[in-house]
Amino acid sequence: MDEAIKQIGERLKGLRDVLEISAEDVAQLCETDVETYLKMENGEGELSVSNLQKISKKYDIALDVLLFGEEPHMSTYYLTRKGKGMSVERIKAYQYQSLASGFRGRKADPFMVTVEPKPETEELHKNSHQGQEFDMVTEGTLELTIGKKTLVLNEGDSVYFDASQPHGMRALNNKTVKFLAIIF
Repeated sequence: MDEAIKQIGERLKGLRDVLEISAEDVAQLCETDVETYLKMENGEGELSVSNLQKISKKYDIALDVLLFGEEPHMSTYYLTRKGKGMSVERIKAYQYQSLASGFRGRKADPFMVTVEPKPETEELHKNSHQGQEFDMVTEGTLELTIGKKTLVLNEGDSVYFDASQPHGMRALNNKTVKFLAIIF
């Protein structure tokens, strides 16, 4: 079991314990059943950044605290050097690197996302979250499905969309894709 995912699950359970929130309430917020949510807490299920963002906003806890166990401290600026952002691998195919994890009171959450290729026959996982999202491909070709619309983005292409719409992504051409994602 990936240690980072296990630690996120432990922080979720700790949050529920401290705030006396039922697993049913958090599962409902994440639009999933209790069994699936409890698997997330136990580090056995997929943790989506979108669900973690829903939890952080609802219970007024910094997303960084859930992801990395650290409270942001900087309020003037926060510098992230290439390849040095705090990283979490949600599932084997996706890696999120936070680009502003140390900045307190952010209005947006920027991530560098890496998507590994998987068989095109595999069902596309979709999620949704509050707010808006901006994605810009920096490497490779990304298939992005928003609602019923499927878009293909190449290097340099970008899209801005209503993140409450179910959306999912896939690396095309059997090559890794990297893109900048900013969640507002």
